[in-house]
Formats: sequence, structure tokens, C-alpha cells
Amino acid sequence: MDVRIGVTQAPREISIEMADDIDRAGVKSKVEAALSGAVDVLWLTDKKGRDIGVNAAKIAYVEVGTSEGERRIGFGG
Repeated sequence: MDVRIGVTQAPREISIEMADDIDRAGVKSKVEAALSGAVDVLWLTDKKGRDIGVNAAKIAYVEVGTSEGERRIGFGG
């Protein structure tokens, strides 16, 4: 699963590739807790086991998607 996080006052977004078997609802609940102010830092673990923390006050947007079938390579339409 891919998660992209837009951060205020930063030109690029944070892209995290998470394990495919991760609970999508669990990730959404962590994001909602961060955006509601329940936690100060959104912590996510990527596919390689690294922990990534993002200051909840700086989150502009979050996209949660699947890694299967979304990426296209080539010039075809």
C-alpha cells in the first residue's frame, strides 16, 4: 500500500511504501487521530521496517492507495 503525505511549507510530499498486508482501516485511524489532535506525531512503518514520523500540525493532506495496478509505465493510454 502506498501512502503520500503533503506537508505544509514543503515543496515535495512524503511517499511511504507500506506492506501490502497492512490494515488500511488502521492506517486511516492513525491519520484521523493525528489530524484531530489526539496525537502530536503520525508514526507509520514502511515496507522495510523503518518508522517515519510526521508532525501532525504540518500535515496538509494524506492519500492512502494500493500499490497494485496504479503505476503505469510507457506512453500508452
